Amino acid sequence: MKVTVFSTLAFERPFLEQANGSRHELHFLDAALSATTVALAQGSDAVCVFTPDDVSAPMLEQLRAHGVRHVAVRGAGHDNVDLAAAHRLGIQVANVPDYSPHAIAEHAVTLMLALCRHLRQADQQLRVNDFSLDKLIGFDLFGKTVVILGVGRIGAVVAGILHGFGCKLLGVDVQPNPELTQRYGLEYVNLAELCARADIITVHTPLSSATRHLIDEQLLGRMKRGVMLINTGRGGVLDTAAALRALDSGQLGYLGLDVYEGEKGLFFVDHTTDQLRDATFARLLTYPNAFVTGHQAYLTREALTNIADTTVASLDAWGSGAPAEHKL
Repeated sequence: MKVTVFSTLAFERPFLEQANGSRHELHFLDAALSATTVALAQGSDAVCVFTPDDVSAPMLEQLRAHGVRHVAVRGAGHDNVDLAAAHRLGIQVANVPDYSPHAIAEHAVTLMLALCRHLRQADQQLRVNDFSLDKLIGFDLFGKTVVILGVGRIGAVVAGILHGFGCKLLGVDVQPNPELTQRYGLEYVNLAELCARADIITVHTPLSSATRHLIDEQLLGRMKRGVMLINTGRGGVLDTAAALRALDSGQLGYLGLDVYEGEKGLFFVDHTTDQLRDATFARLLTYPNAFVTGHQAYLTREALTNIADTTVASLDAWGSGAPAEHKL
């Protein structure tokens, strides 16, 4: 199959090439799929896309006109793909639902530990020879009540890690998993309950019309004062402006983010010589009790290997006329 790979990051290419061997003709592009780049897929059987790519109905219609019949998403999230339009146009779509829940879960816990032990401030102090400890008093994770918002594959791994820390676990999910209750004592609650009880909330829910700005000003206001909020799920689940107001008031005590609702065009690119034009993001970086990483939770060798292997497996299936295992 001839495949155009959009939004190729330099570190991805070796993993994709190794997984592919010489079975498919891969054309790597740095550019994201958009109205100005869609024509570059002319004559391809498939496109391979990532978070920055626009896979909306208009793009899918143009891809179809250019001969594309398959879309492989290099990740679990697919909120940038109009699945209804793809199905209507006869374009098959597949994703990578389970590339490494451990990578995301471990990063979420890393953010928790970095915030509760003030590691960012400690590092900054040491670099200017300030070895005082007065501003670095943290807290134990042991005994804290943690709400896992979205207890799927990733949330389940988070539960296992935090159970090891001795945390009290609460979960919010449309499909409760009784095995996690039995194994870790995880108690399923509704959103109203979590607000009053949580010391830490970690977000692992996909983005949809129902979850966009699920964590808004009203919900933040109902949380325990000083709560820690971690989001390694999707940026749009959190109303960032509301979160900044909650940081200002002290209602939100700690904020750890690996995703940001305005990250498209910002993350995955070196902007060292550019002026940061996103005022909300710039303000977010000024808070000492906020820790932000640039959508790197998935960035482990194991995860990148699994993403490449599963993506190429979908191409293999389509090339042989079979449906992909992880079709959407």
